[in-house]
Amino acid sequence: MALAEIVRFQDVYEADLAAAFLADRGIDVDVTERFQTTVDPLMQRALGLRLMAPSDQVEAARDLLARAARGEFADDQNDDDLPAADPTTRTVGRGLALILAATGAFWGNSLPRRLRPVHWIGVVLILAIGGVSIIAALAA
Repeated sequence: MALAEIVRFQDVYEADLAAAFLADRGIDVDVTERFQTTVDPLMQRALGLRLMAPSDQVEAARDLLARAARGEFADDQNDDDLPAADPTTRTVGRGLALILAATGAFWGNSLPRRLRPVHWIGVVLILAIGGVSIIAALAA
């Protein structure tokens, strides 16, 4: 049985999501060029990823994808129904991100040689600000 192209995607995640959607609805689908695009992500833009299906299922697959793009398969749940993020968690996460950003780029055995005294002052200030923000978030 000959395979024909259903659609072409530029992103491997979109292609996999569409393939899972079509497979759930009984369409035999295959994502091509997955190996090349995951080994070298720049190839995603150059090659694209094709969804392939047997020739007799191509029109049904295109129809399903068009209906999904129009939102026909969306449910009634709104994003407003989802629980809000805890502000304490967000503040602690920002503090940890500051600490990792300050030290992560220079981690390793060359840390003392790469940082001059001015850099060390900046690292200490960032660590202090991050620590204060974490303590303030935990105290609130």
